[in-house]
Amino acid sequence: MEESFKYKTLAAAATAEFKDRGSRFIAFAYPVLTVQDVKEKVQALKKEHPKANHHCYAYRLGTDGLEYRAVDDGEPSGSAGRPILGQIDSAGLINVLVVVVRYFGGTLLGVPGLINAYKTATADALANAPLTEKWIEDRVDINFDYPVMNEVLHLLKQSEATIYKQDLQLFCAIEAGIPRSHAAQYVQRLSEIRGVMVKAIKNTAK
Repeated sequence: MEESFKYKTLAAAATAEFKDRGSRFIAFAYPVLTVQDVKEKVQALKKEHPKANHHCYAYRLGTDGLEYRAVDDGEPSGSAGRPILGQIDSAGLINVLVVVVRYFGGTLLGVPGLINAYKTATADALANAPLTEKWIEDRVDINFDYPVMNEVLHLLKQSEATIYKQDLQLFCAIEAGIPRSHAAQYVQRLSEIRGVMVKAIKNTAK
C-alpha cells in the first residue's frame, strides 16, 4: 500500500534534441510545482530562443492529476501539446513541464510528422532526466498561540512535514504539508494541543 502515498517526478531538469528534414526540436523537461513555475520557465525559454518558430509545451500538476495544459503555439491543433502531454502521462509523472522549442527547417512535416517529432523529443528528454519518488501530502493551516510553538514544531518535525509558510509571532500561523500516509494521525495529535486550530487546505504534492 505504501506506493499509493507516493508519486513520480523529475529529480532535475533534462534536455534532448530531435531533427527531421532540417527542423530542430529541442525538448526541455523540468520539475515544477505551480502554474507560476510553468510561466517562468516558458518565458525564460522564449528569451533564450527568440528566433525559434514555436515554443510548444505541456504540463501536469497536482496528485489528483486534474491540473494540466497542452499548448500548440501555432502548430496545427493537437500536433504538439497533446503528444508532449501524452509522453508525460505515459511515464506516469506528476509536477512536470516539458517545453519543445522548434526551429523550422523549410520543409513541412505534416501532422503525423509533427506528432512524431514532438513525441520523440519529449520521450528522449524524459528518458535523460533522473527520476525521484516523493510523498503525496495533505496541506494544512495551523493556528496557535506562541506558548505551544515548541510542541507544534516538534510534532511537525516528527511527521516529516514540509513547512511552506510560517509566521511565528505572539499568534502563530504555519502552512505545512504532512505526508498523507500518516497525516490523519498527526492532525489529530496537533488538534489535541490546547488552543491549536488545524484546517485542511487543497491536497497537493511535495
